[in-house]
Amino acid sequence: MLKILPAKQIKDLDAYTIEHGSIASIDLMERACRAFVNWFVEHFDDRRTIGIVCGTGNNGGDGLGIARMLKGLGYSVKVWVVKGSVLESIDFKINLDRARKDKIEIVELVHESDERLFGDRHVLIDAVFGSGLTRPAEGIYAKVITCINKMEAQRVAIDIPSGLMADSPSTDPVVKADYTVSFQLPKLSFFLPQYHSFVGEWTLVDIGLNKDFIKGAETSHFYITQKDPRKILKRRSKFDHKGDYGHALLIAGSFGKMGAAILASRAALRSGLGLLTVHIPRCGYSILQTCVPEAMVSVDKHEEFLSREPGLDNYSTIGIGPGLGMSTETVKAYRNILQNFRKPMVIDADGLNILAENRELLHLIPEGSILTPHPKEFERLVGKWQNDFERLEKQKQLAAQLKSVIVVKGAYSSVASPDGKVYFNSTGNPGMATGGTGDVLTGILTGLMAQHYDPLQAAQLGVYLHGLAGDLAISEKGMNSLIASDIIDYLASAFLRLHRE
Repeated sequence: MLKILPAKQIKDLDAYTIEHGSIASIDLMERACRAFVNWFVEHFDDRRTIGIVCGTGNNGGDGLGIARMLKGLGYSVKVWVVKGSVLESIDFKINLDRARKDKIEIVELVHESDERLFGDRHVLIDAVFGSGLTRPAEGIYAKVITCINKMEAQRVAIDIPSGLMADSPSTDPVVKADYTVSFQLPKLSFFLPQYHSFVGEWTLVDIGLNKDFIKGAETSHFYITQKDPRKILKRRSKFDHKGDYGHALLIAGSFGKMGAAILASRAALRSGLGLLTVHIPRCGYSILQTCVPEAMVSVDKHEEFLSREPGLDNYSTIGIGPGLGMSTETVKAYRNILQNFRKPMVIDADGLNILAENRELLHLIPEGSILTPHPKEFERLVGKWQNDFERLEKQKQLAAQLKSVIVVKGAYSSVASPDGKVYFNSTGNPGMATGGTGDVLTGILTGLMAQHYDPLQAAQLGVYLHGLAGDLAISEKGMNSLIASDIIDYLASAFLRLHRE
């Protein structure tokens, strides 16, 4: 897992690298500048005019070093230095002297910033504040940031957009970057939807920070990279049989919503599940037997919705919720299921909405279950929040309260475990923002849980495969035309990709 460290630990990591790596701080800064420039030249040709707006701390020092390197590569570079309340760092002063010796045009901003100040630049590089910022930008800094945001130029932030705090709530003004080039490790704010308009498309560049420090650093936040699901994925043995891969019960569907049951069923089977039984209302019997011939069907006595608890013996896990509905009889049957099935479950959609309206049922959820709300469903469960950092804390609290895994779906779907750790997913795309994709995830997770993955591993592997299948699908379908069934169709390719990596 790639660790997401808070700002203080990042500062300590820099200091440790300097102390134990026999490297001067100005040389580490030079290394960071070179890594940024290597990325930059791949994205912007030398016909572009570049403006670099620097503060007077180390982020500004980075900006000055980058200015010198870009000029050496033939770019037209102009630098603005914002002279506010921040003292000049030693490395800033060194790079300021170097930039002047290289005859780079430098303009100091002391009191006011003309809104047309940066108007002749194609690209603006933001080097005002780094990840150590602890309070909102004020005074001349606020004016400059506002001015940067009004320009039509493309905006690239060094390490983190100025005004954005790495691991606490931020308020305007914040630079609205099109790209953020972050050093070594991502910042927590990158993963929260509230701050996406500031971060833009972010990428990491390796600047050689000490790997032993990173390995030993304690953190509660992680980023799931492609190596992690491969380590989780179980390999099959020659003499395995269907009984080795679990028997899941999926409880889903109601009149007009049998599609949810079909999607979840097909996804569960594609996840490697040995046996699947689906409990559905009578109206869906012919539909399911036709669309999912590999599944066995248990039929409810009611024509249109779940009205009774089915037999629960012999199932490895239960997935419940997609298309279920919320009738009074369904709620009663759901209560009985929670009371009588004590193995971990996967709960989604109306399974969550029933819990939100009948909160006395929460204590009946078996420990080790996986709940998969989208943000609105999560709000119904825990109430409103002021910012996404508070939302994240509520997610951790619910995971601890239920002793279960909580997956809040979306870009960088977050997986919270009962021990307070959160894992952000790296796969998926906006084309997946369409009806039924959540039902597919429910099926995948149900199938993995039935195969005896532990709940946290099932959630990590499941969200990664779900997103990866979506990523593979858009290569042929495109984002606008992607539908939930496409994700199921590409699950096999997603598994193959993991096996090859």
